[in-house]
Amino acid sequence: MKDIHEVLRRKQAQYAQLGKQIEMLQQAAEKLREVAPLLAENDAEDDSAVLAEVDDDSNAMAAKAGAQSSSSSAKPARSTTPRWP
Repeated sequence: MKDIHEVLRRKQAQYAQLGKQIEMLQQAAEKLREVAPLLAENDAEDDSAVLAEVDDDSNAMAAKAGAQSSSSSAKPARSTTPRWP
């Protein structure tokens, strides 16, 4: 049987840790609110360049995946579903 005081201490420590994490997230959100307008100004200029890079990267990844699947067709695919004893 667990000691109720030990359980209470653990829960209080978890509560304090969550409070710190919430405070840090709120500070980060405030900073992002300050920076977001600056990033939005740069986004208008950079959107076309970024989209072109993403398209190039996705096309390259698709080609690479196609090449890997054709080269690995000689050996049977291994099942990724977990096996339970």
